Amino acid sequence: MKLNPSLAAALALPLLFAAPAMAQQATVRLTIKDHKFSPATAHAPANRPLTIIVRNLDSTAAEFESKSLRIEKVAAPGSEISMQVRPLNPGRYRFFDDFHVDEAEGELIVE
Repeated sequence: MKLNPSLAAALALPLLFAAPAMAQQATVRLTIKDHKFSPATAHAPANRPLTIIVRNLDSTAAEFESKSLRIEKVAAPGSEISMQVRPLNPGRYRFFDDFHVDEAEGELIVE
């Protein structure tokens, strides 16, 4: 079967943009231990997709929550969770453990 050159170009075009888009993905890694986030202040680049990975080192469940990021996800004891975040504008985004609000909170600074 012979492929039409115009069709081949149309099919290949998304591949040209996929690699650079994936390369722009940023990752923020956090841990929760003794109901505290580490680091308590994390940094991420603006206007890029973001993955937030949280490792719960406590023996109790934690709920990563951020109203400004529109995220809410439970991490079982000893587990790791991953959350995809849309590209963010520069600013400060508060997060906390909804199960231990008075103890575990932090901030994501996007610049």
